[in-house]
Amino acid sequence: MDRLGSMQIFVRVVEKGGFSAAAEDAGISPTMVGKHVRQLEEHLGVRLLNRTTRRQSLTEIGQLYFERCKQALLEIEAADASVKEMQLVPRGVLRVTAPVTFGAQVLTAEVRTYLEQHPEVELDLALNDRVVDLVEEGYEVGIRVGALPDSSLIARPLQPYRALVCAAPDYLARCGTPQTPHDLRDHNCMSFVYGNRYNRWSFADAGGQFEVEVGGRFRVNNGMALRTAALHGLGIIMQPEPLLREDLAAGRLVRILDNYALPHKPMHIVIASNRKMTPKLKSFVEFVVARFGRDV
Repeated sequence: MDRLGSMQIFVRVVEKGGFSAAAEDAGISPTMVGKHVRQLEEHLGVRLLNRTTRRQSLTEIGQLYFERCKQALLEIEAADASVKEMQLVPRGVLRVTAPVTFGAQVLTAEVRTYLEQHPEVELDLALNDRVVDLVEEGYEVGIRVGALPDSSLIARPLQPYRALVCAAPDYLARCGTPQTPHDLRDHNCMSFVYGNRYNRWSFADAGGQFEVEVGGRFRVNNGMALRTAALHGLGIIMQPEPLLREDLAAGRLVRILDNYALPHKPMHIVIASNRKMTPKLKSFVEFVVARFGRDV
């Protein structure tokens, strides 16, 4: 017999006024009720109940133990209720990882709406352009740009990540506007450094997809830094459309080579296959899919 179960039976005996009533309420025999009470008394080394042939009454120490048991059982009941409630209502801290540009320029712009819809959720967002191991690093959900080689992830597709080629009006006035991708060889093309791959830009036209080898005097592993360099007229960049949208609309940057298609990278929201879908996680995944899901 476990002590918690015996405590519950003991409280029933006191509240119901006897072994028989407690047995009927618990759905067990009066003999079993007696065993539970005796087990508690043997464990504590004291008598909890004064027993006569007609009635049982609490000893002084039994009265104290009864009050403490009742309080402890109420605390356990409250703990169980709080867990069940957390399984119904999005609540708690949600750890999310996303690429720097998408996270800073796009996802963060929607955070207020999500948090207003779910006031008991706190969001910890980590921005990183490397591939983050969700399980090893303790993230519940991530945004991934590019192919997904990891088959252990559960992925929901989002809108493809679209890139544009642009430069500042000042740079184009000084250096000319490229008319074809091959003209980029004569320009300062500033690249995003990822591993050793940074100097080949992909395009497509009616003849199919092709790559152009570009060169430049400035490379960096951060899209915002490339945007800043372009705004200061340093050269041409190929970066995601969300990062450039406001500057293009304001005329601070000018889109070039828009007659050529740029390959779009797939984007997904991912969770580990063994991750339990809690209300907070489910609510965030559904929110992101609703905001950034694939075009119909």
